[in-house]
This record gives sequence, structure tokens and C-alpha cells, in this order.
Amino acid sequence: MLGAIAGDIIGSPFEFNSIKDTDFELFGRRSRYTDDSVMTMAVAEWLMDDPTLSHEVLEQKMVKFGNYDSGAGYGGRFLQWLFYPENIWKDGVRRPYNSYGNGSAMRVSAVGWFFDSLEETERVAEISASITHNHPEGIKGAQATAAAIFMARNGKSKEEIKNYISKKYEYDLNRTCDQIRPQYGFFVSCQKSVPEAIIAFIDSTDYESSVRLAVSLGGDSDTQACIAGGIAEAFYGMPDGIVTEMDKYLPPDYKTNIIRLAKTSAYRCKLEQLKRCWKM
Repeated sequence: MLGAIAGDIIGSPFEFNSIKDTDFELFGRRSRYTDDSVMTMAVAEWLMDDPTLSHEVLEQKMVKFGNYDSGAGYGGRFLQWLFYPENIWKDGVRRPYNSYGNGSAMRVSAVGWFFDSLEETERVAEISASITHNHPEGIKGAQATAAAIFMARNGKSKEEIKNYISKKYEYDLNRTCDQIRPQYGFFVSCQKSVPEAIIAFIDSTDYESSVRLAVSLGGDSDTQACIAGGIAEAFYGMPDGIVTEMDKYLPPDYKTNIIRLAKTSAYRCKLEQLKRCWKM
């Protein structure tokens, strides 16, 4: 989860200013967390607080965190769902809107750490997506991302992760970032951004290179780095320097929730690093 949030922060200055290069400042004056991190926190708190894993509670968490950070850069349709459901539905009741946008994948990283089996991880990833992104591609994007995180944290090789995701989710992962980058544009659909983010992880040599590669593709840089970074953290771990730097960007309650997750899930392997880097 740290890896996803750090990826979001690192990619944020380049979302509408594609760099097409891996040589850039990781954290700068325009770096900030965005809606990717906000909704990641909402999903994490839902997992910790709602053993029934209901859409009702997930909606409450998404609205709570959305109102806390109302200017975080939400996509148009999701913004309407979050703040103005009465503009979409006369009764004002929030419903899924058949989205296949990458919002379902950007918020799912905590699911990859919370469960003891791949099957349960994929089942809950579908629940987390389908509250808004109930299109099959929106669900696939969340499931593929969570599955990759689960497999990475459980010691699976890149080749095993690649083969499983390619076969089950029918993503073409037989490309490289160098092949993708020249023609890649601004895509916010799961089917045109999740495979590319996974490829950035596959092409990488460590956490930092994974995020740099995801940003270098251009387009929706913060979300691609969020997805790639979430997987890369599970595979490589997080550099202390990046975790320490995040302390400047995250509100105290976000950090508190991340510590909570580390006490209640497989994320416990991060607890000592969190305490050390954040001096909590």
C-alpha cells in the first residue's frame, strides 16, 4: 500500500505533463497525493472496519475520505457519483455506473495484503471495484492488480505473475516499456493502462525503477505509477528513503490507518519500517 501511495505522489506532477523519460526528480514542489491515494485509504479502512465487506460500508468510507480531500482530482463520472449522485439518479442513491476506468485498480492495493488466498483476494477485489466500476474490464483491472500484489508478497517470480495474469485476465504482457512508450497516450481505461503498469513492474529492477518506468510511459502517470508501485512494493519492499519522504505528504490520519493495517494483516511485515521511518 505504501508503494501505491508513493507511486501516486511521484507520478502526480506528470499526469498532464508527460515526461517520456525515467530521469526525473522523484519528489518535487508539485508532488502531492491525489484521488488514487484517497480512495486507497478508503478501501483500506473498509477492509479493517467491515468484516461483512458490504458495499454500504465501502460507500460510507469512500464518501468520508472524498469529503476529507474534495479537491484530490477525481474523474468526472466518479466525482458525480461521490458528491452529486442526485445529478445522475433522481432518488440520489449511488449505484455502479458500468465504468471500466482505472480507478478500480488504483484503489485496490490493500486488498492484495489482507487475505490468505488468491481466490479470496480476487473475490474481494471484485467487490471493491463493482461499487462503481461494474463493467467486466473495470473488475478485471482491480482483480489483476490485487492478484499480482498477492502473488508478489508470497514469493512468486515475475514469470509466474506474468503467466498467471496473462492467462486469466487476457492481458498482453509480452511487450516492454521501450516498445510501449513512443506511441502511448493518455488512457484511463483499465484495459489500456493496467497491463502497461504491470509491464513497468516486470521490466523493473527495484521499486524505484518500477515507478520511474511507469511514469515514463506518459499519460495517466500517477495512476500507472500507483498500480506499478503497489506491485513493486510487494515484490521488492520499499526503500527507507522513499518511506521517510512520504512523511512530508501524508496527513496524520492516513499514516495512522497505514499503521493499523500493518497491525491487522500481512502488512505487519512493514510495521518496523513504518515506525522507524515515521518515528511513530
